Amino acid sequence: MTIEALVARYGLAALFAGAAIEGETVVVAGGLLAHQGLFPLPGAMIAAALGSFAADQAWFAAGRRFRGHRWVKRAQAKSAFAKALGMLERHPIGFIFAFRFIYGFRTVSPIAIGTTKVRARTFVLVNAVSAAVWGVVFSAVGYLFGNAFERFLGKLHPHGWTLWYIVGGFVLLGLAIAGVHWWRTRE
Repeated sequence: MTIEALVARYGLAALFAGAAIEGETVVVAGGLLAHQGLFPLPGAMIAAALGSFAADQAWFAAGRRFRGHRWVKRAQAKSAFAKALGMLERHPIGFIFAFRFIYGFRTVSPIAIGTTKVRARTFVLVNAVSAAVWGVVFSAVGYLFGNAFERFLGKLHPHGWTLWYIVGGFVLLGLAIAGVHWWRTRE
């Protein structure tokens, strides 16, 4: 099966999963692939937003349900957890909206918020709006810079395969960074 066929078949599902697991790198790559016409830009934006929303809802629910569990206690021991609670206390709605845009706070924040008295309904509503904005912004970045990216790649290699190697490299790099970050912060 060709790369185009794989992307055409699993592209948006893979983008959904990548947005949930890794984040921005995969979503920007999804915008680049939408620019290539492998799937529609609105579909990429929706898949990215839904993946991010679903992951953060799951982390929030885990923080709420397992407050006393040892893995939540380990998360509470991290400095980012305390910082997240401090920002949440000062600006609850603003922080719920912004945490996915702040490096190092994307995973720990919904867990931290889940351990507080923030109403689940409030979190769902603000998280949905934030995920929609995030999905649109990062998909659009990949899409809008697609022409420049293509010109750059065209200078490197005249064949279309270079794009696939670069996008695949970005996805792998993002997953590697996420893996290293997870390994270093798991305590």
